Amino acid sequence: MTLHPNSVSICEIFNPLGRRAKLIKLAGIQISCSEEKGRNIEKAVKLAEIAIEKGAHIICFQELFTTHWFPREMNKRYFSLAEKVDGFTVRTMRELAKEYGVVLVCPIFEMEEDSFYNSAIVIDADGEILGSYRKIHVPQIPLWEERFYFSSGNQGFPVFKTKFAPIGVQICWDNFFPEGSRILALKGAKILFSPTAAAFASQRKWETVISSNAIANGVYIFRVNRVGSEEKQDFYGRSFCISPEGELLDKPTGMKDSIALIEIDLKSIDKTRKEWPFFKDRRPDSYKEILDGLEHAAEGAE
Repeated sequence: MTLHPNSVSICEIFNPLGRRAKLIKLAGIQISCSEEKGRNIEKAVKLAEIAIEKGAHIICFQELFTTHWFPREMNKRYFSLAEKVDGFTVRTMRELAKEYGVVLVCPIFEMEEDSFYNSAIVIDADGEILGSYRKIHVPQIPLWEERFYFSSGNQGFPVFKTKFAPIGVQICWDNFFPEGSRILALKGAKILFSPTAAAFASQRKWETVISSNAIANGVYIFRVNRVGSEEKQDFYGRSFCISPEGELLDKPTGMKDSIALIEIDLKSIDKTRKEWPFFKDRRPDSYKEILDGLEHAAEGAE
């Protein structure tokens, strides 16, 4: 189901086996952002409340959802946009989560002492902070000048045991490095949320890599992308959720402020992993080359 501020289009997702014991409704919220942080947060809260009215249990916002896409350039003044975990954004979202009993995945520009991170704060349904994921794979390419602002994450790949399901987070560029998704799945994550800030003609690549990660690990992956025309980029939205079978669960959202609502069945994960027993056939002892000579070979190929 995709909801737009002025219109509603509905696509029902049927469960052919009729098993409804483990159904959870997920919401991905994509918004266009201005340089007024307060307005962005206000818009995000309004759309979250609509998603909650429609029955959402877990809600994820896009990458850096409180700000315009400042990493398009290197400018020291944008460090003023960073905030601590106990800052205004997270306090606001904690109140929202507690009031309505929902889980929130909140990607922010995090500041901790003298370090800065591209982070996602996970808030449980009682309003308590379960922790944060800090983006590990930080790019430095034109219009995504992220290493100027963000240190690489230093907390590994945490799994957050929320009220509704164990979840993990992979932020944007992380999705192209399959090791993260594999670690999260092995640690028990059932759903991976992927907040992104993708522009230009890249949708097909995103659908392919996220479908691949979902298939290889037998998990749901929900990609929530930024939307809106900014100074140098047109962010296209088109958020989507992929099943453990690697299939789109609904057509991607459009290119406007939207809410993607997806109902999933956690039982399908066990069924899929039984039919496709990739974890059972893993051979970790054979993968040590990744940490040895092949790393040097990869450096030489760049």
